[in-house]
Amino acid sequence: MRPRAVACLLVLLPLLAAIAPSPAAASRKERKEQEAKIAQLAPKYQEWLQIVALLISEAEKKSFLDLAEDYQRDAFIDKFWRSRDPYQNTARNEFKDKWEARVEEARAVFGNFADERARFLLLNGPPAARIPVRCSMVIWPSEVWFYNKENRTREELFVIFYQRFGAGDFRMWQPLDGVGALVQDIGGGVGVAGGGGDQQAFQKIRDGCPGEAGDALLGAIGKIFALGKLAYPLLMMKAEAPLEKPSGEWLATFASYSTDVPPGAGTFPATLETAFPGRQQSRTVLQATVKVALSDLGFAELGGARSYNLLLTGEVLRGGQLFDRFRYKFDFPAAEVAAQYLPLVIQRPLRPGDYRLVLKVEDLDGKRFFRSEQKVTVPVVEGVVPPPTPSDPETARMLAEANALLASGDTTVQLLAPVGQDMLAGKVRFDALVTGDQVDTVVFALDGQPILTKRKPPWSVELDLGHLPRSQTLRASATDAAGNPLASDEMIVNASAHRFAVTITEPAPKQHFAQSVRLVAKVEVPEGETVERLEIYRDETLVATLYQPPWQQPIVLPQAEALTYLRAVAYLPDGADTEDHVFINAPPGLEEVAVQLVELYTAVTDRNGRPAAGLTAESFAVKEDGVPQQLVRFEQVRDLPIKTAILLDTSASMEASLEEAQRAALSYFTDIVTPKDRAALITFNDRPRLQVKFTNELLQLGGGLAGLKAERGTSLYDSVVFALYYFNGLKGQRALIVLSDGKDESSKFKWEDTLDFARRAGVAIYTIGLGEDLEREAKKALEKLAEETGGRSFFVDEAKELAPIYQSIQEELRSQYLLVYQSTNAKPDKKFRSVDVKVKEPGLEAHTIRGYYP
Repeated sequence: MRPRAVACLLVLLPLLAAIAPSPAAASRKERKEQEAKIAQLAPKYQEWLQIVALLISEAEKKSFLDLAEDYQRDAFIDKFWRSRDPYQNTARNEFKDKWEARVEEARAVFGNFADERARFLLLNGPPAARIPVRCSMVIWPSEVWFYNKENRTREELFVIFYQRFGAGDFRMWQPLDGVGALVQDIGGGVGVAGGGGDQQAFQKIRDGCPGEAGDALLGAIGKIFALGKLAYPLLMMKAEAPLEKPSGEWLATFASYSTDVPPGAGTFPATLETAFPGRQQSRTVLQATVKVALSDLGFAELGGARSYNLLLTGEVLRGGQLFDRFRYKFDFPAAEVAAQYLPLVIQRPLRPGDYRLVLKVEDLDGKRFFRSEQKVTVPVVEGVVPPPTPSDPETARMLAEANALLASGDTTVQLLAPVGQDMLAGKVRFDALVTGDQVDTVVFALDGQPILTKRKPPWSVELDLGHLPRSQTLRASATDAAGNPLASDEMIVNASAHRFAVTITEPAPKQHFAQSVRLVAKVEVPEGETVERLEIYRDETLVATLYQPPWQQPIVLPQAEALTYLRAVAYLPDGADTEDHVFINAPPGLEEVAVQLVELYTAVTDRNGRPAAGLTAESFAVKEDGVPQQLVRFEQVRDLPIKTAILLDTSASMEASLEEAQRAALSYFTDIVTPKDRAALITFNDRPRLQVKFTNELLQLGGGLAGLKAERGTSLYDSVVFALYYFNGLKGQRALIVLSDGKDESSKFKWEDTLDFARRAGVAIYTIGLGEDLEREAKKALEKLAEETGGRSFFVDEAKELAPIYQSIQEELRSQYLLVYQSTNAKPDKKFRSVDVKVKEPGLEAHTIRGYYP
C-alpha cells in the first residue's frame, strides 16, 4: 500500500467503505475454489471472465462458475450483456459494443489489463489527449491524460501515469506521492516520495524536460495541486468507482430457468410424450405432455380445499446451442381432477429440424423432481394436420378442440400501427395482417361500434380520428363464411409508450367449446419494461402461469358447454398488473355489463390552503350529474407512487426568470421523487420538447434542466396537449405542473380543444402564472385548467417566489384522499359526466376533477 497521510485516510475511509468489497464478497477459500473452477473452463470462457472483470458482480461470477454445460454458459453471457443494454428494444447493444471496443484498445495499446492505464481506459474511455513524456535520466517514463467534462466525473480531469524504475506496469500518480515520485533517484534524493520537497522536484522536471511534453506534465501537476491533495483523490475515486451494475433481478430470473435438479433432491416418475398438432406461420408447434400420477405427488391444503402445484422448466437445444427456454406453473384443484394422473401440456413453436428437449418438473408441495432429456425431430407441417395420437386417448380427447385451430392452418389477425407517426389525428389508414384460408369477412370496430366490413383484401380501414389525438380502441375481427368467429386483434389508437395491457386474441368472444380451448394473449409493456409473468384463470381458478412468450396455452374445461370466462392477468416486476377476459359458451343474448368505477384523487385544504388530514368517508358527499353516489372504497393516500411532470415555459419572455425557475424545479424534483415515484421534464416555447422521460433518477432530471435557453414564442395550448398525451397509459396518481409567464401565441389547438383534452386525460393540473404583467386571458386559462382537473392555480410576480409554491404542491400530492364509486349512470352514451365533491366539515374545500368521459 502506498504511504498516505493520516488526515487523508480519515477523510477517505467513509468513501472507501462505500466501494470496498462487502462481507458477502468472496473469502480466500471461495477465491481458491473459484480459481479452480476457472482453470477447468474452456479458454474462451476464461478470456470472457477477464474481459468483464470490472463489470461482473460476485453473485454473477458465482452463478456463472456453478453452471455445468457450455450452452448454459453461452446463454448466461448473452443475458449478462442484455441486462446492461440501455436500449433493449433495438438490435444493437450499445453498452457491449462500447465495452468491447475499449477492451480491444486496451489490449492493443497496453498488452494486458493489469496496467492501471488499461483499467482507467476501460472505466472512462479513451482520453481527449494522451501525451507521453520521455525525459531520459530525469523522470520515469510518464504519460499525461486529459479528459474534458464529458466523463464520469463531469469535471475536467488530468491523470498522470508513471513507470517506476522504467519497467513493469504503469501506475497512477497521486499528489500525496509527491512530485519526487516521478523523478529518477540518481543520487539527488528527490526520487523518494516527498524527498527534497515538491518544489525541488518540480524545478528538476522544468530544467530537465524542455518542450511540449515536459510543459504538459508540469501543467497537469499544477492543475492537480490546484484541486488540493485531498480533493483530487476524491475525484479519482469517483472516476475509478466500479460501474453501476444492473439489479439482481435478471440473475434470479436466469437461475429460475435452470433445468438442473438440486444435488440430493428426491425424484418422482413421469412420462413425456411429444406431438406436432399444427403450425404457426412458418413454425411447427411442438406439444410436450408430461403425465404425472397423483399418487406420486404432494398437495397443498387450505381451508379444506386441496390443490396440486407443479413448476415446469424447459430448454430446447439445437446444434449444442440454447434455442429456447421456458417456464410454466400449473395449478390443479383436486376437486376438478377426475383421472388418476395430471397432464402438463406445453406448446412451443419451432423451426423444422433436430433438437434436444430438456424438461424439469418440480412438485412444489412434495419437494421432489422429474427430469427428462430426449431428442426431437420437428417436421415440416403442411395443410391439414391429423390430430396427434398419444398413448393416452383421454389426453388426446381433452386437447382435440384446443388443437383444432392449429390443425386447420393458423388463422391470425394483427393490426398494424402507422409507422413513424405519433399523436394521430385526422384521416389515418390502418392495415390488418390476416392469415388463414377460412377467413371470409373482417369487421373493423371503433370504440365498440362496427364501422366497416370487408370481404376481400386489402384488409384495411381509413378512420377519421378527429382533430385531437384522443385514445380510441380499434378492433378487427375475422369470421368464416358461416359467420363463426375465427380470430381478432385490438389496439389502442394514440396509446403512449407507457401503455401496459393484455388482450386475449383467441378464442374470440362467445365461441363454444366442449372439452378444451386454446388461449392466446397479446401483451403490451411500457418502454424499457418486461413482463414478469402471465397468469391464466378459468373462471376464478388459476390454471397456468407463463413466464415468457409466446403467451398461449391449451386449457382443459371441466364441464362441457358450461358458461365459462377466461382471464389473462399480466404482471410487471414492480407488481403492476393488467388483465383481459373473454366469455365462452355464452347463451344467445348474453350481454356483458360494464362496471363503471370512478376513481377520484381528491385534495382537501383549509382556509389557509393547507392540506386537511384525518377525514373519513362520511366526511364526503359525491354527486354525478347531480345524483348522489355511494363510495365503495375510501383511503387517505400518503405513500402511493406519484407520476409528475413539469411543463416549463422557455420562451423569450422567460429570460430574466429562467435561472430561478430551473433552481425551483430542481428543488421540487429533489423533494418529490422517491425510488417508487417517476418524474418528467417538458419544456416549451413555440413547440414542446420532452427533455427528460419519466424517471426516478435525479441526475437525469437535473441534467435536463441544465443548459436551457429562453427564446422564441409561446405555444401553451399545444404544449399542454403534448404533456397530457405523454401521460397516456399511466395509471394511479398523476400531476402536471405548468409554469408560464404569457398567453398562448401560436398553438394549432384552440382553447376549447385543450380544455376538452384536459378533462379526458384525468391528470391533475397545477398551474403557475409568473409575472405581474400576466395578461387576463392567460390568467383565466391557467385558472380554468386547474379548476377542471382537480389541481390548483398560483400566481406570483417573481421567480424567487416559486419555491414555496412547489413545496405546497408537493405536500398536497402526498396527502390526498382516494374516493371510488360505482356510477349509477348505466347509459351507453359517451357524454361528459359532471362530478361534484363536497366536504361536510365547514371551512374545508375539496379539489378533484370536475367530471369525466365514460
